[in-house]
Amino acid sequence: MFFYPHCCKNIILSVKIRQSNGYFAPEMANQPDFSIIEQDLEVFEKRFREAVKSKAPLLDRITHYIINRKGKQLRPRFVILSARLFGPATISTFNAASLVELLHTATLVHDDVVDEAMERRSFFSINALWKNKVAVLVGDYLLSKGLLLSLDNNEHKVLHILSDAVRKMSEGELLQIEKSRKLNLDEGVYYEIIRSKTASLLASACGAGAWSTSMDDEITTKMMLFGEKTGMAFQIKDDLFDYGTADVGKPTGNDIKEKKLTLPLIYTLNKADKETKKKIIYILKNQNKDKDRVKWVIEEVNKAGGIEYAREKMLAFRDEALAILAGMPANEANKALEALVRYTTDRSY
Repeated sequence: MFFYPHCCKNIILSVKIRQSNGYFAPEMANQPDFSIIEQDLEVFEKRFREAVKSKAPLLDRITHYIINRKGKQLRPRFVILSARLFGPATISTFNAASLVELLHTATLVHDDVVDEAMERRSFFSINALWKNKVAVLVGDYLLSKGLLLSLDNNEHKVLHILSDAVRKMSEGELLQIEKSRKLNLDEGVYYEIIRSKTASLLASACGAGAWSTSMDDEITTKMMLFGEKTGMAFQIKDDLFDYGTADVGKPTGNDIKEKKLTLPLIYTLNKADKETKKKIIYILKNQNKDKDRVKWVIEEVNKAGGIEYAREKMLAFRDEALAILAGMPANEANKALEALVRYTTDRSY
């Protein structure tokens, strides 16, 4: 039995209600067939659980909570399948998958603190349950465990690949904050932000996986580009959810409320007449918490064709990723990767 913090009776009751309503069920309904890596995923799960273990009881309680509410785990799947393109998964493959998941989880914990988010994937965030100070320390702990996992196993190439991704993610986040304040974001800067914030980690996942079995720099570079293109498509798809009605774990219009200039909105601002553009910017700056005003902005984006434009760009990045994949060995892993890439753009949440 695990002790949870003081916010508790109502929170635990709410979590139990969520559990009984299926919130703890796997998130990848209609997912690609991962049967070829089923055993590999089991090995990864075991190694990941071992990787987060701590001698501190509080840390163990929190990591237990994190593991039991894990999401789609797309990145470890990309690591393993990228490895399987060039040979059977190795210990290096599982270490790389664990490192990717540790770094990804650490960034999510820190993001929730920065964004003051109380929920993540329909669960209470770490900072909501244990407060900001604990959440920051947990994120730091996960980051350090990932780095040590690589160093202890002499995985220096993988560590370099992933460390570069963490650097890019930080730069992308800061660039987005800077541009959101000034609201002067063009399409090129938007791509730079999502390439750093989202695509860099998926690129590193594919690159680290490929390296673990190929030990080939050229192949690793190509697979990183494949991951980057897939990550770009993934993020644009995520941005499109903000203009839909599906329950995707975040409120519709949330990016607008946070003054995030995503591709559909950037396109709309570029196409809008002077008066409409001025009104949209005013709402973003001063009325971004007003539901009716946010709804009006969403309607304007739809009317301007911003949704369709973003969708076309998303599919273009997807097709670029698939073109790179077509040049890789034609095997079961290749087929599964293709299905996984298509899932990132076809998913409904």
